[in-house]
Amino acid sequence: MIGHPVSHSRSPWIHARFAEQTGQHLRYIAIDSPVDGFAATLERLRAEGYGGANVTVPFKLEAFAAADVRSTRAELAQAANTLVWRQEAEGMRLHADNTDGAGLMRDIRHNAGVALAGRHVLLLGAGGASAGVLGALLAETPASVTVANRSVGKAEQLVQQHAAVAAEHGVQLRACALAAVLEDAPLPLTPQIALAASAQAAASPLPSSAATPAHAATDNLDAFDIILNGTASSLGGTPLLLPARRFASGALAYDMMYGAAALPFLQHAQACGATSRDGLGMLVEQAALAFALWRGVTPDTTPVLAELRALVDAPANKTA
Repeated sequence: MIGHPVSHSRSPWIHARFAEQTGQHLRYIAIDSPVDGFAATLERLRAEGYGGANVTVPFKLEAFAAADVRSTRAELAQAANTLVWRQEAEGMRLHADNTDGAGLMRDIRHNAGVALAGRHVLLLGAGGASAGVLGALLAETPASVTVANRSVGKAEQLVQQHAAVAAEHGVQLRACALAAVLEDAPLPLTPQIALAASAQAAASPLPSSAATPAHAATDNLDAFDIILNGTASSLGGTPLLLPARRFASGALAYDMMYGAAALPFLQHAQACGATSRDGLGMLVEQAALAFALWRGVTPDTTPVLAELRALVDAPANKTA
């Protein structure tokens, strides 16, 4: 695991459990790389015979750029969290993948038991975390995905990068300003976005069974079935306090962070009537996908997640 900082990382613990469970001999360590030293750290690991690495902030963009071969999902995210060295005819080549989105979708579908198909989804943030999961989210065929960001231009850029994927899966993909989402008022729908949404809906209409009863019209942006927080707002001491009107009946609020960092956003969502979930399951699921890429065997995440949840939720860690 390469990042800065990484002293808090649970990844070595997770992969040790995976290795024990699957009978694999694996050495997995956390490396705190200097911000300007990622390339040197990567070269050192290759020279020492490591077979791959996970990459976390702030190096996911550099990891993507350093790779010789990139998966489709890494290309879409323009970032990589998993690297694998493979000996090929051309020599040793570095492969990059991004398992964040697939890990998040598995946690929501398998662990939380929430279906995404036909739902209206609000994705908060347009940075690396959101870029890493948007492609996988669209593949789940929600009715619509709205990307909200402080800089609406960045949200629009992320939407444009994923427009073809959204069209392929019949999903209405939109951008809006975060300020509008935080205001206790109906969300505005710009004429340009409304036109694009209508045109796409006409080209690939969703079956009537895909829409949720609370708001079957796909141009209704006022309330959402699933709200995903991909920002680091809670870490900065300024959690996103969405008005209650943003949460549809039975909504799921999900913070990609876990533990104490996710609590302000999730506790507010609970007060608004939503079910809440932090990103611990996403962490475990994306790790399992990376483990499978390196070792060719997929571990059982259920017992590992249960054990890790007990550790994270222990009283000593409540304020950690």
